[in-house]
Amino acid sequence: MTPEETWWEATRDQLLLLQFCPACRRYQHYPRFVCTGCGGHDLEFRAAAGTGVIGSFTVVHRAETPYILGRVRLTEGPVLLTHLVDLPDPHCDLPVRLAWRAQPGGRHLPVFRSADDGL
Repeated sequence: MTPEETWWEATRDQLLLLQFCPACRRYQHYPRFVCTGCGGHDLEFRAAAGTGVIGSFTVVHRAETPYILGRVRLTEGPVLLTHLVDLPDPHCDLPVRLAWRAQPGGRHLPVFRSADDGL
């Protein structure tokens, strides 16, 4: 299975995986065959904490209902471009936590919501 296939399969169980390089101790996302830090090939998958902060965002008005896309810096370091959901007042440096949006075929898409929403 390719690294990308492994990542998508984990979403079926609502598990957000990041690649970790034991040689340089860096996390990376999206999945690749090589470490972007040191060029190593001995990568392993680890579960993400599911927390981070919004670095930037934009509200997209091209659909019937506007939606928010954001760059979320995960606690482990990598940045994900993702949907931000249920945020009445999005802003940079807002702590967020992982949520999931079901997709056809049993996979899920990671999305992020406020870490302070009490859920």
